[in-house]
Order: sequence, then C-alpha cells, then structure tokens
Amino acid sequence: MTDNQVTSELVLNAYASGVFPMADSRDDSEIFWVDPVQRGILPLDGFHISRSLRKLVKQEKFDVRINTAFRSVMQACAASSDGREGTWISQHIEDLYCELHTRGFTHSIECWSGDKLVGGLYGVSLAGGFFGESMFHIETGASKVALVHLVARLKAGGFTLLDTQFGTDHLAQFGVIEIARKAYHTLLDQALDQADADFNELRQGLSGSTILQLITQTS
Repeated sequence: MTDNQVTSELVLNAYASGVFPMADSRDDSEIFWVDPVQRGILPLDGFHISRSLRKLVKQEKFDVRINTAFRSVMQACAASSDGREGTWISQHIEDLYCELHTRGFTHSIECWSGDKLVGGLYGVSLAGGFFGESMFHIETGASKVALVHLVARLKAGGFTLLDTQFGTDHLAQFGVIEIARKAYHTLLDQALDQADADFNELRQGLSGSTILQLITQTS
C-alpha cells in the first residue's frame, strides 16, 4: 500500500487483527503487512533476567524516562548500526507512529546518560497488549535495561501480552518464545479484552531495585 493509503487508524486495526506494517527501506513509499506463521512473544511471567543485568539495573547507570523523546527513539532505531545498513522503519511509518503517540497508543522507554539518549525501545499499546517494535543502544546494556523497565510497567499495568513479532537468538535470552499463529490470536483476543490495562499505572522515577521487586512480586 502507498503512503496515502495507510492511516494511523488502519495501523491500529491491523494490530487488533494480528498483523503489523513494515517497509523495505527508510525512503520506501510502500508499506506491506506482516502476519508471521510463528509469532514471537515474551511471556511476562517467564521473563529471564541474568545476574549481570540485575546488577546493571540496580546500579542505575541510566536515567530511565518514559515518553519524553518518542520520535528520537524511533529515529535511533532506524539508524544504521554495526551489521545493519537498512531499516524497515520508513519515514512514513515514523510519522504514523508519532501520530499514534499523540493519541496515547505508542510509547517509548528511554535510557539517558546526562542529556544524551543512549538506548531505548518503542512499541504500540492496545488494551492489554503491547507490541514491541524495535530497540537500540549506544551504550552497552541500555536497551536491556529499557526492556526490564518495560516488563515491570506492563505487569504493573495489567497487560497480558508482550508481542516481539519474531523470535531471535538475542531475544531468547530473555525468555522469548515462538508460538503458532492460531495460538497467538487466542492470546491477542484475551489481551484486547483487558480494557482496564494502563501503561501509565507505574509512576516514573522508581529505583532499579523497586523495578526488579515489582517483576518478582507479580511473577
């Protein structure tokens, strides 16, 4: 579909139907829809945190903020990095998700070092489902810390589904698994019924130790 055919409302309807948009490049004017046969999910009660990651979270090396630089996070995720020259995050996709951000449907978890954004992630929030889109890091461990804060926030907010789209070796270390499309749709339907889920239930500025306790207490 071309840019002028894809609206933010269509994107939300797509997620509710189990599909998501991608592009072939940053400058691509076409958007296509993806419906994986095997879907990656991170069971919130099966989140794995390594000992070194726990230590990093407790150290509070990064200032973790929510929704203060959404477009910047998207742009950092779209930027070239080691081992990746292209991106599926086109300019139009960026604009669509920023529009959804103004409507409260997309969110960013950001790791800052002083006034420098050094890592983070973003995704779509719909009822009790969170659909993780991409993450990045400039400083080692920053994206992992953002993921820990995301999981704590989702559990505190009553979410039941964390969709990672695909399963990878990197994501497997956190407990991500792949499930069949039919099983995914069952979980998606259950998540969409959780109308009371609230991404902002957890206040900002909690200590790393408190974040870890929240994950443990609700497991």
